[in-house]
Amino acid sequence: MGIAHADDDPNVGAGKCQVIKFCINVGVGDKTGGQAGGSQGGSDNGGSKAECKYTKVEPKPPAEFPAWKGADPKKNDLYFYGCTNGGLDNQDGFVVVPTGQQPPAAQVDPQVLAQRAVDSMTLLGPDIASPRAAGKYTVGVPMWMWVNQSATTYGPNTASASAGGVTVTATAKVSKIVWRMGDGASVPCSGPGTPYRASAGMSQSPTCGHMYSRTSSTAPNGKYPVTAISTWTIGWEGGGQAGQLTEVRQTDVQVAVGEVQVVR
Repeated sequence: MGIAHADDDPNVGAGKCQVIKFCINVGVGDKTGGQAGGSQGGSDNGGSKAECKYTKVEPKPPAEFPAWKGADPKKNDLYFYGCTNGGLDNQDGFVVVPTGQQPPAAQVDPQVLAQRAVDSMTLLGPDIASPRAAGKYTVGVPMWMWVNQSATTYGPNTASASAGGVTVTATAKVSKIVWRMGDGASVPCSGPGTPYRASAGMSQSPTCGHMYSRTSSTAPNGKYPVTAISTWTIGWEGGGQAGQLTEVRQTDVQVAVGEVQVVR
């Protein structure tokens, strides 16, 4: 059990600051009403833990110590609640508890746990299959854009996080991809796009495409800077609540666009 030692300076007079020095052995646990100073683990599937605990302050500080907030030290105990590794509720500080009682139960925000679950995922930008940096593209010829799909680049991607007896599960999936083509055009696509097949000939993509009207010769390095920006929509539920979060990722590729060369 960790103990917070309060070293009182007997030479500090009225109206002056009271200096309290703490030696706290912080364990891994959540903000619960279990044994004073004890700890219970709370972790998500990414292996991170909410390292929070109550530590009883002994000996008790004098009655004038501000953390008592007017409470009688003879009838109450003082605890320090602290978190490391990203505490869930950002409520580090002192808690006054009637003697013989335990600290209050945790107030874990399910949305905070949902964000922790998302943070444990590896959400990346689009895995661009076309256009390719090594590809050869032509003015006036339809370009088909599409991406490869995986859990980390398109979804679905699911993870959970737990603390204080609450578990939240989140599922992320790309809801749209906006392509910035480098020539001033922006192309929103609601899906991953359709892979090109030779049988399609010169037709336009049925789901996600673009047609350049001028070459990339005047662009930096002679190539258009194409950016694919994906929006991840994350649905989560747990702790009696449900909601949505959003994450944005992007991938860049340089694309050369030329003109048709006529051989005579």
